[in-house]
Amino acid sequence: MEYRSLGKTGMKLSVLGFGASSLGGVFHSLKEEEGIRAVHTALDNGINFIDVSPYYGYYKAEQVLGKALKNIERSRYYLSTKVGRYGDDGKNYWDYSAKRAQESVYESMERLHVDYIDLINVHDIEFADLEMVCNETLPALVELKGKGIVNHVGITNLTLRHFVYVINHVPAGTVESVLSFCHYTLQDDSLADYLDFFEEHEVGVINASPFAMGLLTERGAPAWHPAPKPLQDVCRKAAEYCKSKGKSIEKLAIQYVVSNPRITTTLFSTTRPSAVLDNIRWIEEPMDEELLEEVRKILEPRFRDTWLNS
Repeated sequence: MEYRSLGKTGMKLSVLGFGASSLGGVFHSLKEEEGIRAVHTALDNGINFIDVSPYYGYYKAEQVLGKALKNIERSRYYLSTKVGRYGDDGKNYWDYSAKRAQESVYESMERLHVDYIDLINVHDIEFADLEMVCNETLPALVELKGKGIVNHVGITNLTLRHFVYVINHVPAGTVESVLSFCHYTLQDDSLADYLDFFEEHEVGVINASPFAMGLLTERGAPAWHPAPKPLQDVCRKAAEYCKSKGKSIEKLAIQYVVSNPRITTTLFSTTRPSAVLDNIRWIEEPMDEELLEEVRKILEPRFRDTWLNS
Protein backbone atom coordinates (compact mmCIF):
# COMPACT_ATOMS: atom_id res chain seq x y z
CA MET A 1 0.00 0.00 0.00
CA GLU A 2 1.27 3.45 -0.90
CA TYR A 3 0.96 6.32 1.58
CA ARG A 4 0.83 10.03 0.76
CA SER A 5 1.02 13.18 2.88
CA LEU A 6 -2.19 15.14 3.40
CA GLY A 7 -1.16 18.75 2.91
CA LYS A 8 0.73 20.03 5.95
CA THR A 9 -1.17 17.92 8.49
CA GLY A 10 1.68 15.48 9.00
CA MET A 11 -0.70 12.59 8.35
CA LYS A 12 0.43 10.03 5.78
CA LEU A 13 -2.69 8.35 4.46
CA SER A 14 -3.11 5.17 2.46
CA VAL A 15 -3.98 5.98 -1.17
CA LEU A 16 -7.24 4.14 -0.60
CA GLY A 17 -9.38 5.14 2.35
CA PHE A 18 -12.42 3.41 3.81
CA GLY A 19 -15.60 5.45 3.43
CA ALA A 20 -18.00 4.31 6.13
CA SER A 21 -21.20 5.68 4.59
CA SER A 22 -22.12 2.11 3.63
CA LEU A 23 -22.20 1.19 7.32
CA GLY A 24 -25.29 3.35 7.57
CA GLY A 25 -27.03 1.46 4.77
CA VAL A 26 -26.75 4.52 2.53
CA PHE A 27 -26.27 2.69 -0.76
CA HIS A 28 -27.69 -0.77 -0.14
CA SER A 29 -29.02 -2.82 2.76
CA LEU A 30 -26.54 -3.52 5.53
CA LYS A 31 -25.49 -6.69 7.28
CA GLU A 32 -23.85 -5.20 10.35
CA GLU A 33 -21.48 -8.09 11.09
CA GLU A 34 -20.27 -8.12 7.49
CA GLY A 35 -19.73 -4.36 7.59
CA ILE A 36 -17.62 -4.70 10.72
CA ARG A 37 -15.54 -7.39 9.01
CA ALA A 38 -15.06 -5.03 6.05
CA VAL A 39 -13.57 -2.41 8.38
CA HIS A 40 -11.24 -4.96 9.94
CA THR A 41 -10.24 -6.25 6.50
CA ALA A 42 -9.35 -2.73 5.41
CA LEU A 43 -7.21 -2.09 8.48
CA ASP A 44 -5.51 -5.49 8.27
CA ASN A 45 -4.50 -4.85 4.66
CA GLY A 46 -2.87 -1.45 4.92
CA ILE A 47 -5.75 1.05 4.81
CA ASN A 48 -5.22 3.56 7.62
CA PHE A 49 -7.83 6.26 6.90
CA ILE A 50 -11.54 5.97 7.73
CA ASP A 51 -14.15 8.63 6.99
CA VAL A 52 -17.67 8.78 8.40
CA SER A 53 -20.41 11.28 9.30
CA PRO A 54 -23.34 11.50 11.72
CA TYR A 55 -25.49 12.02 8.63
CA TYR A 56 -24.79 8.57 7.18
CA GLY A 57 -27.67 6.36 8.13
CA TYR A 58 -28.76 9.05 10.60
CA TYR A 59 -26.03 8.19 13.15
CA LYS A 60 -26.05 4.46 12.33
CA ALA A 61 -22.76 4.50 10.40
CA GLU A 62 -20.92 6.05 13.34
CA GLN A 63 -22.52 3.56 15.71
CA VAL A 64 -21.52 0.54 13.61
CA LEU A 65 -18.04 1.95 12.99
CA GLY A 66 -17.69 2.49 16.72
CA LYS A 67 -18.38 -1.20 17.27
CA ALA A 68 -15.80 -2.11 14.62
CA LEU A 69 -13.13 0.12 16.17
CA LYS A 70 -13.84 -0.65 19.82
CA ASN A 71 -10.96 -3.08 20.29
CA ILE A 72 -8.63 -1.71 17.62
CA GLU A 73 -5.48 0.09 18.74
CA ARG A 74 -6.06 3.81 18.13
CA SER A 75 -2.65 4.32 16.53
CA ARG A 76 -3.60 2.01 13.66
CA TYR A 77 -5.90 4.47 11.91
CA TYR A 78 -6.73 8.09 11.21
CA LEU A 79 -10.39 8.92 11.74
CA SER A 80 -12.41 11.60 9.98
CA THR A 81 -15.98 12.65 10.71
CA LYS A 82 -18.14 15.70 10.06
CA VAL A 83 -20.47 18.36 11.41
CA GLY A 84 -23.32 20.36 9.90
CA ARG A 85 -25.48 17.77 8.17
CA TYR A 86 -27.76 15.41 10.05
CA GLY A 87 -31.00 13.48 9.80
CA ASP A 88 -33.66 11.78 11.86
CA ASP A 89 -36.95 9.98 11.25
CA GLY A 90 -36.35 9.97 7.51
CA LYS A 91 -35.75 13.73 7.29
CA ASN A 92 -32.54 15.63 6.56
CA TYR A 93 -31.60 18.76 8.42
CA TRP A 94 -28.63 21.10 8.58
CA ASP A 95 -27.17 23.12 11.44
CA TYR A 96 -23.86 24.89 10.94
CA SER A 97 -23.99 26.93 14.16
CA ALA A 98 -20.91 26.97 16.38
CA LYS A 99 -22.82 25.47 19.30
CA ARG A 100 -24.18 22.54 17.30
CA ALA A 101 -20.82 21.94 15.61
CA GLN A 102 -19.03 21.53 18.93
CA GLU A 103 -21.81 19.42 20.42
CA SER A 104 -21.71 17.20 17.33
CA VAL A 105 -18.01 16.50 17.72
CA TYR A 106 -18.45 15.23 21.28
CA GLU A 107 -21.48 13.15 20.29
CA SER A 108 -19.53 11.57 17.43
CA MET A 109 -16.64 10.69 19.74
CA GLU A 110 -19.06 8.94 22.04
CA ARG A 111 -20.60 6.90 19.22
CA LEU A 112 -17.14 6.09 17.84
CA HIS A 113 -15.62 5.23 21.25
CA VAL A 114 -12.63 7.56 20.75
CA ASP A 115 -11.29 10.49 22.76
CA TYR A 116 -10.13 12.61 19.80
CA ILE A 117 -10.84 13.03 16.09
CA ASP A 118 -7.95 13.21 13.63
CA LEU A 119 -9.84 15.25 11.03
CA ILE A 120 -13.12 17.09 11.52
CA ASN A 121 -14.94 18.37 8.44
CA VAL A 122 -17.74 20.82 7.81
CA HIS A 123 -20.08 18.58 5.82
CA ASP A 124 -21.48 19.52 2.39
CA ILE A 125 -20.98 23.26 2.57
CA GLU A 126 -23.06 23.73 -0.58
CA PHE A 127 -26.06 23.55 1.75
CA ALA A 128 -24.66 26.16 4.14
CA ASP A 129 -24.45 29.91 4.32
CA LEU A 130 -20.77 30.19 3.40
CA GLU A 131 -20.41 33.29 5.57
CA MET A 132 -21.53 31.22 8.56
CA VAL A 133 -19.06 28.47 7.64
CA CYS A 134 -16.24 31.02 7.54
CA ASN A 135 -17.21 33.08 10.58
CA GLU A 136 -18.85 30.57 12.90
CA THR A 137 -18.50 26.87 12.02
CA LEU A 138 -14.81 26.78 11.23
CA PRO A 139 -13.76 28.98 14.19
CA ALA A 140 -15.70 26.64 16.49
CA LEU A 141 -13.77 23.66 15.15
CA VAL A 142 -10.46 25.52 15.37
CA GLU A 143 -11.29 26.17 19.04
CA LEU A 144 -11.65 22.40 19.57
CA LYS A 145 -8.34 21.93 17.79
CA GLY A 146 -6.75 24.24 20.32
CA LYS A 147 -8.08 21.99 23.08
CA GLY A 148 -6.74 18.80 21.47
CA ILE A 149 -10.22 17.42 20.83
CA VAL A 150 -9.61 17.41 17.06
CA ASN A 151 -6.25 17.45 15.33
CA HIS A 152 -7.10 18.93 11.93
CA VAL A 153 -9.95 20.80 10.25
CA GLY A 154 -11.37 20.45 6.71
CA ILE A 155 -14.41 21.02 4.53
CA THR A 156 -16.41 18.78 2.20
CA ASN A 157 -18.44 19.84 -0.78
CA LEU A 158 -19.86 18.92 -4.18
CA THR A 159 -19.62 22.40 -5.70
CA LEU A 160 -15.91 22.90 -6.33
CA ARG A 161 -15.87 26.71 -6.46
CA HIS A 162 -17.11 26.86 -2.86
CA PHE A 163 -13.79 25.43 -1.68
CA VAL A 164 -12.01 28.41 -3.18
CA TYR A 165 -14.38 30.91 -1.60
CA VAL A 166 -14.02 29.50 1.91
CA ILE A 167 -10.24 29.07 1.77
CA ASN A 168 -9.91 32.66 0.55
CA HIS A 169 -12.15 34.03 3.33
CA VAL A 170 -10.61 32.43 6.42
CA PRO A 171 -7.16 32.83 8.01
CA ALA A 172 -4.40 30.89 6.26
CA GLY A 173 -4.13 27.37 7.62
CA THR A 174 -7.71 27.21 8.90
CA VAL A 175 -8.76 24.75 6.19
CA GLU A 176 -6.17 21.98 6.17
CA SER A 177 -7.91 19.62 3.74
CA VAL A 178 -10.80 19.37 1.32
CA LEU A 179 -12.94 16.34 0.58
CA SER A 180 -14.45 16.36 -2.91
CA PHE A 181 -16.72 13.63 -4.23
CA CYS A 182 -17.65 12.51 -7.75
CA HIS A 183 -15.31 15.07 -9.32
CA TYR A 184 -12.29 12.88 -9.93
CA THR A 185 -13.54 9.80 -11.73
CA LEU A 186 -13.37 8.25 -15.19
CA GLN A 187 -16.36 10.40 -16.15
CA ASP A 188 -15.58 13.69 -14.38
CA ASP A 189 -12.07 14.92 -13.53
CA SER A 190 -12.96 18.56 -12.88
CA LEU A 191 -11.25 18.42 -9.48
CA ALA A 192 -7.96 18.50 -11.40
CA ASP A 193 -8.61 22.15 -12.33
CA TYR A 194 -8.32 23.10 -8.65
CA LEU A 195 -5.22 21.17 -7.62
CA ASP A 196 -2.84 24.07 -8.23
CA PHE A 197 -4.94 26.28 -5.96
CA PHE A 198 -4.99 23.71 -3.18
CA GLU A 199 -1.26 23.14 -3.40
CA GLU A 200 -0.57 26.89 -3.31
CA HIS A 201 -2.56 27.06 -0.06
CA GLU A 202 -1.01 23.87 1.34
CA VAL A 203 -4.43 22.21 1.52
CA GLY A 204 -4.55 18.42 1.30
CA VAL A 205 -6.94 16.76 -1.16
CA ILE A 206 -9.22 13.83 -0.38
CA ASN A 207 -11.19 12.32 -3.26
CA ALA A 208 -14.35 10.30 -2.73
CA SER A 209 -16.81 8.23 -4.76
CA PRO A 210 -14.45 6.83 -7.42
CA PHE A 211 -17.45 4.93 -8.81
CA ALA A 212 -19.57 8.12 -8.91
CA MET A 213 -21.97 6.75 -6.27
CA GLY A 214 -22.60 3.65 -8.35
CA LEU A 215 -22.67 5.09 -11.87
CA LEU A 216 -19.38 3.42 -12.77
CA THR A 217 -20.27 -0.09 -11.67
CA GLU A 218 -21.73 -3.19 -13.27
CA ARG A 219 -24.57 -3.09 -10.75
CA GLY A 220 -25.41 0.46 -11.79
CA ALA A 221 -26.60 3.48 -9.88
CA PRO A 222 -29.17 3.12 -7.09
CA ALA A 223 -32.70 4.37 -7.76
CA TRP A 224 -32.15 7.57 -5.78
CA HIS A 225 -29.08 8.64 -7.77
CA PRO A 226 -29.41 12.33 -8.79
CA ALA A 227 -27.57 12.01 -12.12
CA PRO A 228 -29.70 12.82 -15.18
CA LYS A 229 -30.76 9.89 -17.36
CA PRO A 230 -28.41 10.67 -20.30
CA LEU A 231 -25.44 10.52 -17.92
CA GLN A 232 -26.66 7.30 -16.34
CA ASP A 233 -27.15 5.80 -19.81
CA VAL A 234 -23.62 6.57 -21.01
CA CYS A 235 -22.09 5.21 -17.80
CA ARG A 236 -24.14 2.03 -18.17
CA LYS A 237 -22.85 1.72 -21.74
CA ALA A 238 -19.26 2.04 -20.52
CA ALA A 239 -19.80 -0.61 -17.85
CA GLU A 240 -21.34 -2.99 -20.37
CA TYR A 241 -18.45 -2.41 -22.77
CA CYS A 242 -15.92 -3.37 -20.09
CA LYS A 243 -17.93 -6.48 -19.26
CA SER A 244 -18.03 -7.46 -22.93
CA LYS A 245 -14.24 -7.36 -22.94
CA GLY A 246 -14.05 -9.54 -19.85
CA LYS A 247 -12.92 -6.53 -17.83
CA SER A 248 -14.27 -4.68 -14.79
CA ILE A 249 -15.17 -0.99 -14.93
CA GLU A 250 -14.77 -0.90 -11.15
CA LYS A 251 -11.16 -2.03 -11.48
CA LEU A 252 -10.41 0.57 -14.12
CA ALA A 253 -12.15 3.29 -12.10
CA ILE A 254 -10.20 2.65 -8.91
CA GLN A 255 -6.88 2.34 -10.74
CA TYR A 256 -7.50 5.63 -12.54
CA VAL A 257 -8.19 7.68 -9.41
CA VAL A 258 -5.16 6.49 -7.44
CA SER A 259 -2.85 7.10 -10.42
CA ASN A 260 -2.80 10.85 -9.72
CA PRO A 261 -0.09 11.48 -7.09
CA ARG A 262 -1.48 14.95 -6.33
CA ILE A 263 -4.54 13.40 -4.68
CA THR A 264 -3.66 12.05 -1.26
CA THR A 265 -6.33 9.39 -0.85
CA THR A 266 -9.55 8.19 -2.45
CA LEU A 267 -12.44 6.94 -0.34
CA PHE A 268 -14.49 3.95 -1.41
CA SER A 269 -17.38 2.47 0.55
CA THR A 270 -18.53 -1.10 0.90
CA THR A 271 -19.79 -3.53 3.52
CA ARG A 272 -18.24 -6.52 1.75
CA PRO A 273 -14.78 -7.67 2.86
CA SER A 274 -14.27 -9.24 -0.58
CA ALA A 275 -14.77 -5.83 -2.25
CA VAL A 276 -12.19 -4.29 0.08
CA LEU A 277 -9.66 -6.92 -0.98
CA ASP A 278 -10.55 -6.47 -4.67
CA ASN A 279 -9.89 -2.74 -4.54
CA ILE A 280 -6.58 -3.19 -2.73
CA ARG A 281 -5.46 -5.85 -5.19
CA TRP A 282 -6.50 -3.83 -8.23
CA ILE A 283 -4.42 -0.77 -7.35
CA GLU A 284 -1.33 -2.96 -7.21
CA GLU A 285 -1.86 -4.05 -10.84
CA PRO A 286 -0.98 -2.02 -13.94
CA MET A 287 -3.83 -0.07 -15.51
CA ASP A 288 -5.06 -1.14 -18.95
CA GLU A 289 -4.30 2.07 -20.85
CA GLU A 290 -6.02 0.84 -24.02
CA LEU A 291 -9.23 0.08 -22.14
CA LEU A 292 -8.99 3.46 -20.43
CA GLU A 293 -8.95 5.26 -23.77
CA GLU A 294 -11.84 3.19 -25.11
CA VAL A 295 -13.96 3.87 -22.01
CA ARG A 296 -13.20 7.57 -22.08
CA LYS A 297 -14.39 7.73 -25.68
CA ILE A 298 -17.69 6.17 -24.63
CA LEU A 299 -18.03 8.65 -21.76
CA GLU A 300 -16.93 11.65 -23.81
CA PRO A 301 -20.46 12.87 -24.75
CA ARG A 302 -21.22 13.33 -21.04
CA PHE A 303 -17.69 14.04 -19.80
CA ARG A 304 -17.76 16.34 -16.75
CA ASP A 305 -21.56 16.34 -16.66
CA THR A 306 -22.69 16.61 -13.05
CA TRP A 307 -25.83 17.21 -11.00
CA LEU A 308 -27.10 19.30 -8.14
CA ASN A 309 -26.76 17.76 -4.71
CA SER A 310 -29.86 16.79 -2.80
